[in-house]
Amino acid sequence: MRFRLTGEQRSLREGMRALLGRRFDGAALRAAVAAPGLDRELWRELGAAGFFALRLPEAAGGVGLGLPEAVLVFEEAGRALLTGPLLATHLAAADVPGAAEGETVVARVDGALVEWLAEADVVTGSAGGAGGAWDVSEAVPLRSVDPLTPLHRVPGAGGGDPDPVAVLLTAAEQLGTAVRACELAVQHARTRVQFGQPIGAFQAVKHLCAEMLVRAETARAAVYAAAVTADPLDIAAARLLADEAAVAGSRDCLQVHGGMGFTWETEVHLLLKRAWVRSHRGGGVTESEEKLAADLLG
Repeated sequence: MRFRLTGEQRSLREGMRALLGRRFDGAALRAAVAAPGLDRELWRELGAAGFFALRLPEAAGGVGLGLPEAVLVFEEAGRALLTGPLLATHLAAADVPGAAEGETVVARVDGALVEWLAEADVVTGSAGGAGGAWDVSEAVPLRSVDPLTPLHRVPGAGGGDPDPVAVLLTAAEQLGTAVRACELAVQHARTRVQFGQPIGAFQAVKHLCAEMLVRAETARAAVYAAAVTADPLDIAAARLLADEAAVAGSRDCLQVHGGMGFTWETEVHLLLKRAWVRSHRGGGVTESEEKLAADLLG
């Protein structure tokens, strides 16, 4: 199996990174924390760039690409901590009018939780079909640990197997966050000076950065492989590794930054909070472990 990206795939990833660097940089991320809400203009720009219609056939007005390409753009979204119900709108692109173009914002009931309910034009879920609307009149708002991921709990929802594509694309977002945490840790270790030398010269800091890189690259190999095979067991393994890389990597990034990592002036704490929230989506640690264990005991 070959994992080397094609020229077109590299261009896609670079183009998405450039778009997010221009429209959702560090300043925009902090502004979103200060004034939470969905940027509809950015949402439409993502639609125009093909983010939501990426896997739709060209005959249906889509880009006509596949799961590996979707993984690449979701990885970049995770790296930038892009806000909004990206996964729900992407999954609904074929069924909900306006979703593919970014004109319609779609939220999705995942287990008993739904992200960005107040901003959504349509709410979908696994029960009742891909485009079926949900009754969320009794949804209860929750206090989310991530200020950029508002959450509601829907009474009576839950159950059923999670959508493998949703599980994999969540893993891709987690991978992007793990990569970003590693980048920030290495950058800080190179520039922060203590006792007359960069803190990256100290063995304990070197070990933290090395472990972050190993977890991120191991998760990358698993996520990319699962995007090629689309095998449910490969997806479960990828999700386990990506969740660990994002959560443990963000935590280690905080350690490298010391007390500074907990301040609002940095984005490090936001990486950890987003990783925590994503890890509770369907197909997380417990469900993936159970799936893999059942196969081993098969």
